[in-house]
Amino acid sequence: MTVAGLQKLTLLDFPGKLACTVFVSGCNFRCPFCYNAPLVFGEKEACLNLPEEEFFAFLKSRQGILEGVCITGGEPLLYDLDDFIRCIRALGFAVKLDTNGSFPEKLGDLIEKGLLDYVAMDVKNALSRYGETVGLPDFDPARVKQSIDLLKEGSVPFEFRTTVCRELHTEKEFREIAELISGAPRYFLQNYNPEGVHIGKELTPYNKEELEAFLPLFAGRVGQVELRGM
Repeated sequence: MTVAGLQKLTLLDFPGKLACTVFVSGCNFRCPFCYNAPLVFGEKEACLNLPEEEFFAFLKSRQGILEGVCITGGEPLLYDLDDFIRCIRALGFAVKLDTNGSFPEKLGDLIEKGLLDYVAMDVKNALSRYGETVGLPDFDPARVKQSIDLLKEGSVPFEFRTTVCRELHTEKEFREIAELISGAPRYFLQNYNPEGVHIGKELTPYNKEELEAFLPLFAGRVGQVELRGM
């Protein structure tokens, strides 16, 4: 697998760990609020295209300094990650996976094999608006629901998160999301970022106070609910 991007140090992406973040290219969703279209579409000129051996040479140079590796995208589960993750773990690093939840069988397999230390899953919207939100009108969100239920079984630490914009997310949608993820330990709202190269038309972010007004909708259903990146 070729590494499409590498953030050599992050204090935020992996809770409780000093980590680096690896980006893979390609995604099966076309979310209009995505601000990294070249990565989603796998445009080679926009990617780092770092060979695996160079990435692992970097990791070896950070042993004893970094504690974890975040694997993000795009959608990492488009790839067979077993060997890649095993090599990371063999060097002593914990592994966090970011996913859109559309590959529950692959996610469950990695969890069952003990290859993941943390999972962050995007819950794009209420199931009733999922196709619209991921840019695929005919998308069936049943597989996303399967991944949500899998994570709620608690075999691996996890969080859910939603990127929010006015056109797609209202109080109605958040009430449905609260029911969908009820029992989760952590949920984060991330505001739409108008910067970057977007897949869809320009959308509209909320302000901080408006986003904070949604948080009480999750009271009693989710352990920790916060804004992120505000």
